Amino acid sequence: MFGTESLAVNAQGHLTLGGMDVPALAQKYGTPLMLMDEGWIRKTASAYHDAIRKHYGENADVSYASKAFSTGYMYKIMAETGLCADVVSGGELYTARAAGFPMNRVFLHGNNKTPDEIILALESGIGHFVSDNLTELALINALAAERGLTADIMLRVKPGVEAHTHDFVKTGQIDSKFGVAIETGEALDAIGEILKLSNLRYVGIHCHIGSQIFETAPFGEAARVMINFMAAIRDRYGVDTAELNLGGGFGVRYTEEDAPRTVEENVAMLCAAVKAELAARNLPAPRLLIEPGRSMVAPAGITVYTVGSVKTIPGIRTYVSIDGGMTDNPRYILYGSKYEFLLPEYAAEPRTQVVTIAGRNCESGDLLGEHVEIQPVKAGDLLCTLTTGAYNYSMASNYNRVPRPAVVMVRDGEDKVVVRRETYEDLIRNDIF
Repeated sequence: MFGTESLAVNAQGHLTLGGMDVPALAQKYGTPLMLMDEGWIRKTASAYHDAIRKHYGENADVSYASKAFSTGYMYKIMAETGLCADVVSGGELYTARAAGFPMNRVFLHGNNKTPDEIILALESGIGHFVSDNLTELALINALAAERGLTADIMLRVKPGVEAHTHDFVKTGQIDSKFGVAIETGEALDAIGEILKLSNLRYVGIHCHIGSQIFETAPFGEAARVMINFMAAIRDRYGVDTAELNLGGGFGVRYTEEDAPRTVEENVAMLCAAVKAELAARNLPAPRLLIEPGRSMVAPAGITVYTVGSVKTIPGIRTYVSIDGGMTDNPRYILYGSKYEFLLPEYAAEPRTQVVTIAGRNCESGDLLGEHVEIQPVKAGDLLCTLTTGAYNYSMASNYNRVPRPAVVMVRDGEDKVVVRRETYEDLIRNDIF
């Protein structure tokens, strides 16, 4: 019914998440409220870990793409399930370190790492830098030299693979702000720079072709291109590539239009492509890494709101206004992202009313969905947006000085606040009067 086993309907006709009554949780914690099924997250993390070891071997790891949902508690879950972590800023790195995540399992990404972020990473003892450009390589080398350290480097490259997804989340094509291109020759030259710099150690290569991808062909093509590049590195410099990171981007179900593959299917496909290409070029098998983020957390989350008003413009549309909006979910206003909505107190009833979900912020474009089907709605009802575990809390803002919502994890019949609801005092904490 919902596309994920996290969601169900109980005997009272209420929506449940991880077996727990959603309206009861909304009553306990207030709205807007982000709910996450911790059991589902742990199960999915373990499924990725087990699948890549099964289909590739022990020399393989899964690195959680933190930007999807980055909190201290999330890093504790990832540490306990044996995953690595991909961080893209000093803030994510600091959060992981504060949570006690093993720093040798951290990969620092980013197309413009600041000196302070590089220093924090070096002094924290992170496992790898995923470096974006020649200027950055020189900076990491200099800062490592000042500290008597050697930094392990993966080079982010653009494989030139087209992924059929939204333009804003395509990253593998030559016209991208991320990485250096293979087809122009600059990536091969950059490997030479790494090998020349005395405080850098060449470890491997990385690519990421985009997000919310359902087709398998782009991933197979990325594997082919990257392994060809490994062969070119060996031919030119006489060195083997120890690690190959093929990124993430596996799609999830937001609406009935989406048809994602299972973790097992995606990982099996990718590992088979890598093994075939390695054999064709007679290359030693590198450590293989992938970086799922959205598919690790998106289906585990929902957001619960309270309806403030229902406004019908005859012959035009009906606006359902809620106590959240673009401040907790900017993805519709950014990408036109589609979601499913329902009333959790009437989850068993058919969705027969077509409405537009309007946010509370002072922007005409502050909408969460247009022409969507929900159960008949009135002021005071609860309303849920499904599949909000990724890129909702992490992209939330305080626009209009709106506090960000609480995040509550549920597991085995228990609920736990993992991010407190912001207060007005939090909003002015850094203001100087």
